[in-house]
Amino acid sequence: MDFRNDGMIGNLPKNINKEVPTPNADASRITKLIKHSGDVVGYELSNGQRITKDEGIQMAKNGEIAGVAVATRKGNEYLRSLPDESENNNLSNLPTITD
Repeated sequence: MDFRNDGMIGNLPKNINKEVPTPNADASRITKLIKHSGDVVGYELSNGQRITKDEGIQMAKNGEIAGVAVATRKGNEYLRSLPDESENNNLSNLPTITD
């Protein structure tokens, strides 16, 4: 990943994340996206639990989900993968469940 000193991480601004919570030791990871009409409406976690998008945001803020940050777009909060050296674990590359 390209970590430059120009306020960017790759092609994204470093400050795109509103909140980068510290995950608890027993935090789950998102393993699948749940989509309805092409929009993410929820997540399946590594423990098999299925949650809504809003529940995922709150759980991430509480440190219950690892590997994600809370970002804001047009006033709406959403989860983003934390930047690292691998694109395989990016949320957009995860398997999808259609609701």
